Amino acid sequence: MANEVTELLAKWRAGESGAAEAMFPLVFDELRRIARRQFKGERADHTLQPTAVLNEAWLKLIDQRAEWKNRSHFFAVAAQTMRRVLVDHARKKRAARREAPVLLEEPSTSGDPVDVIALDEALEALGRLDARQVRVVELKYFAGLENEEIAEALDVSLPTVKRDWQTARAFLFRALREVK
Repeated sequence: MANEVTELLAKWRAGESGAAEAMFPLVFDELRRIARRQFKGERADHTLQPTAVLNEAWLKLIDQRAEWKNRSHFFAVAAQTMRRVLVDHARKKRAARREAPVLLEEPSTSGDPVDVIALDEALEALGRLDARQVRVVELKYFAGLENEEIAEALDVSLPTVKRDWQTARAFLFRALREVK
């Protein structure tokens, strides 16, 4: 199936009509897993559901003329797009109702909730220092990719991914701790 997805991505990139639609059933389960992962720790009364995030992200993805490198790259961009959908939703909701921040559990063992908007701001600050570290966080945290898949998607070595992940986690921990 991975080869079929890669072939459809190439066709999609080339502008072949129907390639994106043909690919959707092949990637739906993985996209749904990514969306559910992003909702881990959300409040039960959250007004957005994982499927709605997936659908909104898909609509944004099909409008893109991205240069998909491979399957891992596609899922990385999909996860990043889902993150943007969640952050935009949280910002609109906060502005409209002036409610408490929408919380998302950090995928660490601490179990402490993290404000989605604060996490996004911390990632933007990290991006000003090291954009690749942000990509590693997005791929690991939001897409749920393994280190080997991240290395392939970013075209870097496995030790580089591990080092970037460790450094980024330390940066984000400090940045998010200051928010509390």
